[in-house]
Amino acid sequence: MIEAGEVLERARSRAETAAEQAGVTVRVLHELPDLEEVRLLLDDVWRPDPTNPTATLELLRVVSHIGSYVAAAYRGDTIVGATMGFFGPPDTRSLHSHITGVRPDGQVRGVGFALKTHQRAWALDNGLRMVNWTFDPLVSRNAHFNLAKLGARCHVYLESFYGDMPDELNAGDESDRILLEWDLADPSVARALDGHPVERVPDALVALDIDDSQRPVPGEIKGRYVEVRIPPDIYAVRKARPETALRWRLAVRDVLGGLLADGAVITGFSRDGGYLLDRGEDA
Repeated sequence: MIEAGEVLERARSRAETAAEQAGVTVRVLHELPDLEEVRLLLDDVWRPDPTNPTATLELLRVVSHIGSYVAAAYRGDTIVGATMGFFGPPDTRSLHSHITGVRPDGQVRGVGFALKTHQRAWALDNGLRMVNWTFDPLVSRNAHFNLAKLGARCHVYLESFYGDMPDELNAGDESDRILLEWDLADPSVARALDGHPVERVPDALVALDIDDSQRPVPGEIKGRYVEVRIPPDIYAVRKARPETALRWRLAVRDVLGGLLADGAVITGFSRDGGYLLDRGEDA
């Protein structure tokens, strides 16, 4: 078993490598001018309703002041990504990563990965063992990033978790989310970060598939391993065919949410664009 000190040193090294590969510097923030830059970046990414800002300056200030996590990635003097999280209940030794945003022109160069690996190293350095966060289960690129690239896991589906969200990315849709758990010292997380995610089990059955018209098609739910596929770009579906997007929301809520409620665990995300689930030995 790897000792805690070695896990931390490897996490620091992985974070440094990720930042170097992305061409950024990641640092924890405390000063008001820096926090204001974070606020502006998050609003630029999410484009919220003016009456419902993504994160106020006051909130960022308090989160930073109490010792929780506010960090940003910079290319030179330009902020290109930011993240904010706060401590969970004391007995969980966890950080809830509330929001992470990257300017669109920075996504292809690993800025998000640099932010998350920095967050992992910071959390381990502060005696934490878990980071959790939510994301929309219909967003394929985020599912791949969170599950395949970072190695997070999930067993909780949250229906309409945030209620109505009037920002530009979420307006007009239900705010269903899945709650991820990132076990920071788990060897499978380290393997995922090094480019070795969990692979699809060959005999896994497809519990939800996509037809030629990009609509959801329920499949079989039996056996230990199943896969739940989602559209490659739900934002494009929402824009072109909102009724189909709603079908996907309800289908994923029913199938994926139902599997998780029955005790399944999401263990990864396949190359075919589907959630990989383990229903347990008794399935």
